[in-house]
Amino acid sequence: MADKIRVGIIGVGGISYGHIKRFMESPDAEIVGLCDIVQSQLDKAVERVPELAGVPQYLDYRDLLAAGGLDAVEISSPHTPHFEQIMDSLDAGLHVLTEKPMVCTTAHAKAVIEKRDKVGKVVQISYQRHFQPAFRYIRQMVSEGKLGEINFISALQCQAWKRAQTGKWRQDPAISGGGQLNDSGSHLVDVVLWTSGLTAGSVTGYIDNRGTQVDINSAISIKFTNGAQGTISVVADTTCGYYEDFTIWGDKGTIFYRNGKTIYCNESSEFIEPADMPEGGNPDQGFLDVILGRAENWVPAECGLRVIELTEAAWKSAEIGQPVPVAAL
Repeated sequence: MADKIRVGIIGVGGISYGHIKRFMESPDAEIVGLCDIVQSQLDKAVERVPELAGVPQYLDYRDLLAAGGLDAVEISSPHTPHFEQIMDSLDAGLHVLTEKPMVCTTAHAKAVIEKRDKVGKVVQISYQRHFQPAFRYIRQMVSEGKLGEINFISALQCQAWKRAQTGKWRQDPAISGGGQLNDSGSHLVDVVLWTSGLTAGSVTGYIDNRGTQVDINSAISIKFTNGAQGTISVVADTTCGYYEDFTIWGDKGTIFYRNGKTIYCNESSEFIEPADMPEGGNPDQGFLDVILGRAENWVPAECGLRVIELTEAAWKSAEIGQPVPVAAL
């Protein structure tokens, strides 16, 4: 490997600029290739980030991979191309950081994990909450047993997603793979599973497309493999800009997360706003640190598998009108 990890960016839409900025700020990385299927997006990237002038550009990610000189890729393309791009990048011997959702089917998630293990490269998903102090605190409290045995989880996300995404690729299932549940809702599903350490066993989903081609409002009930119950509500047909909360109940304590504010209720029913949070970070430097052997992978491909399992089970349940065991997918 070169002195710096040489990174290619696949997809230079709006979400990519955070990744580009963080890679450029890191002493461990160098951006050596840009790819997008639309030339104007590449032109815009150079206008917006002049330091990218002279970086080789490609209209097909396969040409980027074939050009060589890469150690890793960051994937910020729309959802359904992720699987092929991840698999081809792993076949090219590259580490992969991908935007969410990792992939759009359980079968694809399992194939990514199998390929990763075969080639021995890093696959990380850009779920930024894994690097935020509040969510690391919640996961730590659960893993240290401060809440005791988890018996119930409730999560809510509402966003004016239907209105904001009308006529855009996120409401085209061929490109998006699904609606808000598979988009920003993916973050909520992930953080519920990651912080609690639980795995969905059986899922019942009620979904309303609200006149679109994709899921808009989703009411999901979950029976976890440890016997705990859970609910996830994703509301995309709303006037609210963005709101998120979730609660984890255990037999020794409860954690309330309310749109950025975290409160812990202990066994004595005292409500405490924690002051000492774990150190945070960001997915891009975290990805580089894993490659360099400095840190664990905070968002391995297994997180993507657990998220799409629950999501796909909810979709199928809504379609057939009965609970769906995750193991049956």
